[in-house]
Amino acid sequence: MARSFDAIVVGAGLGGLTAAALYARAGHRVLVLERNDAFGGAATIYRHGPLAIEASLHEIDGLDEDDPKLPLLRLLGLDHDLQFIDVDDLHEVRGPAIGSPLVLPHGIAAALSATSARFPHQAEALRKYFDRIMAVRATVAFLAKHQGDRSSWWLHHAPEAVRRLWPLIRDGKATVGEVFRDLFGADEAIKLTLAGNLVYYHDDPERMLFLVYAIAQASYLAGGGHYIRGGSQALSDRLVAIIREAGGTVETGRQVDTIIMDGHAVTGVGHRRRGGDDSTFDFAPVLFGNAAPQRLAEMLPQDKRRAFFAPYVRRRLSISLWTISLGLRRPPREVGVGRYSTFIFPGWMKALADYRHAAAIVGEDSGERLPPYVFVDYTRIDSGLNEAPPFLGSLCGVDRLENWSELGPDEKRARKERWMDRLIADLDREFPGFAATVAHREMATAETMQHYLNTPAGAVYGFAPETLRFTPRTTVAGLWLASAFSATGGFTGAMLGGATAARAALRERGHPRTAAVTPPA
Repeated sequence: MARSFDAIVVGAGLGGLTAAALYARAGHRVLVLERNDAFGGAATIYRHGPLAIEASLHEIDGLDEDDPKLPLLRLLGLDHDLQFIDVDDLHEVRGPAIGSPLVLPHGIAAALSATSARFPHQAEALRKYFDRIMAVRATVAFLAKHQGDRSSWWLHHAPEAVRRLWPLIRDGKATVGEVFRDLFGADEAIKLTLAGNLVYYHDDPERMLFLVYAIAQASYLAGGGHYIRGGSQALSDRLVAIIREAGGTVETGRQVDTIIMDGHAVTGVGHRRRGGDDSTFDFAPVLFGNAAPQRLAEMLPQDKRRAFFAPYVRRRLSISLWTISLGLRRPPREVGVGRYSTFIFPGWMKALADYRHAAAIVGEDSGERLPPYVFVDYTRIDSGLNEAPPFLGSLCGVDRLENWSELGPDEKRARKERWMDRLIADLDREFPGFAATVAHREMATAETMQHYLNTPAGAVYGFAPETLRFTPRTTVAGLWLASAFSATGGFTGAMLGGATAARAALRERGHPRTAAVTPPA
């Protein structure tokens, strides 16, 4: 039997759940449909025997007063309902091009001191670097504070606005590579040290927009890195609870195949039990798409697809990732691992620009090169996971779907086994005795990401961060993007994408600004 709602959300990832929570809190009847059997998309925990495995989250940046997502967390009560565990130092970087390992601490002053001590000849350039990324963040905070102000406010405060917006004007089209060359010349060691965590955004500093990089890096430095105790599933579960508490409906195992339209506007969706043929039709005037635009286009009527997808046709997809989840007999600190996150660069990487070659490496079987990767030690913090052996550790690096798509099942298994052998052996060279602690191992790839997240090419961060053109609005009336594809990647981008979509839909439908949907200025 068909049902009627005020809004339907396609997908229960963080963007969709955030949009649904805000829309339901505003007094609307909301239905969330998720194709998988669990909520959260990438924000999930799964188990392999006694080992609880984090599907995606290493850390969330910020949570200081200038963090644009903090008002959203407060609005939904997540700042009280969840425990955010500080990971302490941001990360350690290792590799022949860097020399001895270097720890990048949390805090601007501490980071400047640590890097200036290692690179005294670059002390002034480092000061300019940290000032520059913090200026970008201050501008974003200024824009967030005044996003709802009328045009008259901007006219009356034009001189201040120009001054505060100057960092965005100055660096509007600059890439990470360009800014680093401007500041540090050919000093690649310092570039690798500062941008050690590039894997969390992109695989090519020559294409990544510096503004996007600066916003995220400044947030890590100013607010620190944090892990949600109990894992990312705790966040997803709490958002589902908020939706249900507000009278919303959330269903798993439902595959949306069709977006129903009347003229140029959405009116509902057709969905079925995944793997079944029990077609059901539900109706609503608002649809939040917590899915890639490519997937939403496939659901639209044939004659609507081209116009809908036209704004995205030139947007490059983000990188995909491979991950190796490890069950460990002993905490890694016992074999010398000193930080929550350790980024390791192989010997062939002489420059930060070499990162652009990293994604192809797991498609090679020669074993001549290793990819750059990060090792995350969940025992370094009170993660709420695996408090007794086996303990959780995770390796992660960039990947491409073509590394796996042409292989048969046996070939894929064999390639995964070879790479797990090589990467664990490499970590054992960095921390002798590590390999002997490994009791369980499993590898996910870009193909895994594509299958589970239903994103084209296994993209994990939405579109590549090469532009600041972020909007939830689509060419189809009533259809809004509510995901990282309408903002930026990561947990912050997904949640802010969902929040922006919910607020835009409420405004368009004439909903009054209330405390239920709008954070305090």
